[in-house]
Amino acid sequence: MTDVSRIPESPESEAEIAFEGALRPANLAEFVGQAKVRVQLELLLKAAAMQSRTPDHILLAGPPGLGKTTLALIVAEETGQPIRLTSGPALQHAGDLAAVLSSLVPGELLFIDEIHRMARTAEEMLYLAMEDFRIDIMVGKGAGATSVPLELAPFTVIGATTRAGLLPNPLRDRFGFTAHLEFYEDGELERVLARAARLLDLRVDDAALAEIATRSRGTPRIANRLLRRVRDYALVHETDADEQAVQHALLVYDVDALGLDRLDRAVLQALIDRFAGGPVGVRSLAVSVGEEAETVESVVEPFLVRTGLVTRTQRGRVATQQAYAHLGRTLPGGAVPQGPRLDI
Repeated sequence: MTDVSRIPESPESEAEIAFEGALRPANLAEFVGQAKVRVQLELLLKAAAMQSRTPDHILLAGPPGLGKTTLALIVAEETGQPIRLTSGPALQHAGDLAAVLSSLVPGELLFIDEIHRMARTAEEMLYLAMEDFRIDIMVGKGAGATSVPLELAPFTVIGATTRAGLLPNPLRDRFGFTAHLEFYEDGELERVLARAARLLDLRVDDAALAEIATRSRGTPRIANRLLRRVRDYALVHETDADEQAVQHALLVYDVDALGLDRLDRAVLQALIDRFAGGPVGVRSLAVSVGEEAETVESVVEPFLVRTGLVTRTQRGRVATQQAYAHLGRTLPGGAVPQGPRLDI
């Protein structure tokens, strides 16, 4: 069972935490999507239970919002073991990791979010801990310093990362199982939304669920967030949560038919209107919309590239014909782009 007392507090309100907790599936059977990963995880956990051992270390890799933390909590529920939650940025010294590892009880799960952001010294300590269940602690300083081995209780590391390529090979190789989470299909998102609507006691028809799903960028976290906005709109305007309510609500919150938000469209408009469709470097593009280059590159650009609105070339970012059609712009040279304009 998940040891909730070990989950670090969040700055979110109690209502927000309760909402997120209510929507999280409790076991693999309730988890929607990622069918291959669910089968693989179920096999791994059952084999470990049959052999009365701790499961192999697990690495969950994929874009944000696809369920990595949820899967880690499900593993805790399925194994009946407590789970300790931390993150890579919180482990900036070997001593930070040593304090966590030395306090683990036998069979406990250690979830490290954004594990690729751990400090190098902490990573090197984790290598030995994952492989031999021990760590070496340096006692003293200078020529008189000695290394004292400390045996650890058997435990399982569950690492989550959005940038698997940044993990050093020695660390990546110590995970017995790596799950690659994929973006969700619209049909899967509709099932996620239908389940969330039932838990929220929100009456919403199939057409409305389909409309939300198409604007959710293949991500359950975004789908649930949009569902909340639709619920708020229906509550305030005393209307049913139907397809028309979804369209009106998402118009208020600047989410268009493709799922682009204000910043996405600002980047796309700058690329077309200020830079004639490109090519242009990401730094210049970021300055033109008043954002950090890292934000544009890691938050905005992946979705624009995935939806075919932007392509990346050696010379920079280039707007595609679909981008011109989406914004209702004319292609350079006066050509009319093929395809309908997708208004909000």
